[in-house]
Amino acid sequence: MTETFSVPVVVRGYETDTQGHLNQAVYLQYAEHARWSMLQEAGIRQSDLLEQGVGPVALEVTVRYRRELRAGDEVEVTCAFAWGEGKTFRIEQEIRKADGTVAAEITGVGGLMDLRERRLLADPRERFRKLADRPEVFGL
Repeated sequence: MTETFSVPVVVRGYETDTQGHLNQAVYLQYAEHARWSMLQEAGIRQSDLLEQGVGPVALEVTVRYRRELRAGDEVEVTCAFAWGEGKTFRIEQEIRKADGTVAAEITGVGGLMDLRERRLLADPRERFRKLADRPEVFGL
């Protein structure tokens, strides 16, 4: 089993709402940042995906807000892919405070789309394996 990928983020004041806590939509941005950072860590750049005519797509996302975050809070955003046998995969993420408290859990279902055909590829796991310089980052 590989170590869970994570990326640090510091909550910025302009990301907070009138109650002084992180705006709900920004949790999704943090999760997206972690996913793209994970791709880069594996050696996959956005330009590589475009050259191959493929792109990751989000099909479903659920956010469970557990604890509020405030400006200046330092967090880690984790990301782990869970591969199935079909056209989709699951992504499990957490946003954790410095003390380990889970502030949010984000789960999603994604796929890898053929950008010309506008259809999901049959085996995204194998395509990610081929695209990555370091497929072990994805647990492959």
